[in-house]
Amino acid sequence: MNTDFDFKGKNVFVVGGTSGINFGIACGFARWGARVAVASRKQDKVDAAVKELKRLGPDAFGVAFDVRKPDDVNAGFKAVHEFFDADIDILVSGAAGNFPALVNNMSANAIRSVVDIDLLGTYHVMKAGYEYLAKPGASVINISAPQAFLPMSHQSHVCSAKAGVDMATRTLAMEWGPDGIRVNSIVPGPIAGTEGMDRLAPLGFMKKWVAKSVPLGRQGSVDDIAQAAALLSAEQSSYISGAILPVDGGWSQAGASYAMGFMTSILKAKEWFSSPLKMFSK
Repeated sequence: MNTDFDFKGKNVFVVGGTSGINFGIACGFARWGARVAVASRKQDKVDAAVKELKRLGPDAFGVAFDVRKPDDVNAGFKAVHEFFDADIDILVSGAAGNFPALVNNMSANAIRSVVDIDLLGTYHVMKAGYEYLAKPGASVINISAPQAFLPMSHQSHVCSAKAGVDMATRTLAMEWGPDGIRVNSIVPGPIAGTEGMDRLAPLGFMKKWVAKSVPLGRQGSVDDIAQAAALLSAEQSSYISGAILPVDGGWSQAGASYAMGFMTSILKAKEWFSSPLKMFSK
């Protein structure tokens, strides 16, 4: 990982920061000298993340809350602010939910669960966080997904929710700009070793297919996303706001739709063969 970044004296809060991409971002900022706080739903995951972050950086803190519950989010931000005893310089909102499913196979509650976490959860984090952000100078980063602008079968719920996240990013960049707050989105491509990648490409040959569909010829790493978050938060990026930044090796430009079409055809075949009634009714 690049060690040239310097965030000493900065306070960073990563919501959803106890696993996967978001934990990688939290670890990156800890290595670069920031004080880091993380949040997720389960206290045991928060405790484990904080233990690792304290090993990497100057200090760390954690709080458990559900982004779907505004009152709990508000209380979480208050606790983080009290820990820092200062405003938040960098806020990363990364809580997300996903599962592959066709629209006709999803209940209203299933669709709502993703919208509640991804879209409404982002709003709850942004609204609660505003009071505690450094003004001017704060950097806010929402973690989006390629589904925000690339339609994908089995992903209509995520496509809709993440498209909303990106529009919220653009709108808040306008509304909060006069306060000196910058708001941007990072759109991770296929990132190796993450739960999202494992769900969308659960088999080894599917992961290889995805890697081949990336123009740079590989899946990304959590460090790639952490460094993008650092770049957007650095003083050198002080005029970047309202940006939707794909960090995907060019995947969204060429190969994403093809690769996802292949994977969803595999998922459809799996669904078909898993139902004896369907097999004998054809």
